[in-house]
Parts: sequence; C-alpha cells; structure tokens
Amino acid sequence: MLDLKWIREHRETVKSGIAKKKFACDIDAFLAVDEQRRQLITRIETLKLNQNAHSDEVKQLDKKSPEFQNKIQELKKFSDEVKQLETELTTIEQQWKALYLAIPNVPHESVPVGKNEKDNVTIATCGDPEAVSPYAVPHYDIPWFSKFIDFPRGAKVTGAGFPFYVGDVARVVRALVTFFLNEAKKNGYTEFMTPIMVNAESATATGQLPDKEGQMYHAEVEDFYMIPTAEVPVTNFFRDEIFDESDLPIYRCGYTPCFRREAGSWGKDVRGLNRLHQFDKVELVKWTHPDQSFEELEKLRHDAEGLLQKLQLPYRVLSICTGDIGFPHSKQYDLEVWAGGQKHWLEVSSCSNFTDFQARRAGIKFRERATGKSLFVHTLNGSGLAVPRVLAAILENNLQADGTVLLPEVLQAFVGTDRIGIASH
Repeated sequence: MLDLKWIREHRETVKSGIAKKKFACDIDAFLAVDEQRRQLITRIETLKLNQNAHSDEVKQLDKKSPEFQNKIQELKKFSDEVKQLETELTTIEQQWKALYLAIPNVPHESVPVGKNEKDNVTIATCGDPEAVSPYAVPHYDIPWFSKFIDFPRGAKVTGAGFPFYVGDVARVVRALVTFFLNEAKKNGYTEFMTPIMVNAESATATGQLPDKEGQMYHAEVEDFYMIPTAEVPVTNFFRDEIFDESDLPIYRCGYTPCFRREAGSWGKDVRGLNRLHQFDKVELVKWTHPDQSFEELEKLRHDAEGLLQKLQLPYRVLSICTGDIGFPHSKQYDLEVWAGGQKHWLEVSSCSNFTDFQARRAGIKFRERATGKSLFVHTLNGSGLAVPRVLAAILENNLQADGTVLLPEVLQAFVGTDRIGIASH
C-alpha cells in the first residue's frame, strides 16, 4: 500500500499516477472516509480523556453525596457515547480499509505511458527468430505431443489445464527446474522450499488480494489460497520482521507449482502449454534498500535473461506501459520467448519492482544504521523462469527433420540425452 501521509499530502500526484493505470480507484472518496475516520478517532480519544478525568474526580467524592450521583450519570453518558462512536468507527474502519487496499501502486516516472499491451515498448532483443528450426510447428501439432504431454487424462483426473508430463518430457521439466535453481544459486539466491497454500493475510500482503481473488483457487473451510506464484510465500517469509541495514540486499529463490484459474481464457493463444491452470515456475525475490531497488531491478532482469541466453532461445524484453502494469507494481519488465512454430511471442518472466508497496502491507522493515529509524524495504521479484512456455519454445524451435527435438546443451546432462521424441522413420 502507499504511505497514508503521502496520499493525504499529495492527493493530485497520486490521482495523476493512478489514472495512468488500468485500475478503478477513487482517491477523493478514500480521503473523505479517511477524514471521517480521523475525526471519529479524535472524538473518541477526547471523550475517553474526559471520562478518565471524571472518573478520577468521582474517586474523591462521598458516595452518598448528590454530586457523586451526578458525576456517575455523566460518566454513563461518556461511556454510552464512546460505545456509539466506536460502533460507528468499526463500520468506517471497514470501509476505509477496503478503499485503502483498492489503491494500486503509482508507476515509476520511467514507465512508458500507454493504455494497454499494444503500448508496451520493446527495449532489447536477443537471438534471431528466423534462425530457429525450419521444421518448426506449433508444439501441440507435433505428432507425438499427446504421448508425452497428456491433456485428456489430466482433464479426466482434475480438469482442463492440468496436464500429465510423461517420460522424456517429465525429465525435461525436472531438468529445467534444476537448471533454473542452479543458476539462481550461482547468482547469489538462497533456495527455499515453500508451502503451496497461504492464508489470506499473506495473499493480501503481496497484493493478490483483493485484486486477483477471482484468479486464485480457494479452500474455503481453512480459508487458504493455492499460490499463483512462489512470490507470495517467499515474500511473506519475512512478514512483520526488521532487518539490519547491513543485511540488505537479500536474495531468495523458490520452485513451486503455481495455480491460476485464468477465467475467460480461450482461443489459439491458450492451446497446449501456452496457458495452464497448474504450472511449474522458479521465482526470484529480493528485499533491498530503497536507494538501490531500481539498480537491483536491472540485475534481476539480467539474471532472468541469462537463462534464456544459455537455453539459446530468441527473446525480447518489454518495458510494460502504465496501462498494462500490475496492481502492486511500480515498474515491470516482461521477457517473451519466440515460439517458432506458432510464430508468436510467449511471456516467460515478469521482473518487477514494487517499491515499498508490498513491504507496507507485510510490515517488512530495516533499521537505518545512521539514525536507528525503522524504514520499509523495497521488494522485487521475477520469474526465473516459468516452465511450460519455455518448454513450448524448446519443442518448436528445436524440432528436427526426423521428428525429434534437440535439447539445449545446458539441459542434456540433466536429462541424460541430447534429444527427445519419436523419430519418424
């Protein structure tokens, strides 16, 4: 969330920044409720002070005196009024909190202004899309695809978007995860194994709730949510904790299955591995000093790009515009890999700086060495990487004339072979 004092003192700046994003938010309505809340709190505190003063006076009076009885009646009036105002405050607090949580982060000044994904700006490319296999076809049209990635049986066991990976492809998925984690370790990230269900407080802290509630699978009895990304449990590992300034920056990574409803998705862009309800991903997370967070964002992006370079997959980097950037994001890069069979760019990573937006919700601070003050850290994360679309690009870009797929050299030792699939002899 944004700093409350800053919202109050910079109303127009906040309104201007949020207006560039795609989220509906009424700052004037929030500040009106905020003022009601402040006035109620002040009235309650004043009444309680008067109540305490009268209570002290009563202690000095003779219980049989008329003055004592009058003071008792006054105390009862104070008590009744406090109770009434506290009931009003409870209602106002609920309204205030809902409006406060609906306020998105303000985009950084370097974020390109735009209305939607068409206005995202390509800032870097690597590799030649024209240099992929001349035999490339969409991965879901490879003749042996359904033998190794079984969607019908996944739908039978669970539902659409929950495939089985079988045999060689299962080993490639495992190899990709291992490769991603090994590279993260080389780049200084400490590995986590995390829960894949979180409570509502954790999901609220990172901004999934209330913004993306409809996309999350919810176990209603326990009030747990299946994680849409390892960002949620990893970031919350340090919730309500204070670092020493010398601890920063802190790097962590985690592999998890991820779960997203993706309601309303349809068409060719969701065929095969392009969009699943359950998928595997390695997440990179940072907690940084506010003065270093945008520099750390560039390093984070570099770490994610390095994976695609070693896999020899053509990719591009997009600077996400204000109209397409996420709810808690201040600045966001997307990495998109080229899928040569579909002739289509597929997002495989988002690298984002949330500034202190998540840290305020999660209560994550550091103690400044010079002043001893507790300040909020900046949090960042990025996919390093999401497996299914990387796998789709490997299958398409490396398809050989005999129907096999040549694996990237960095995966061959993990899989135990240089190619997978069924040769068409």
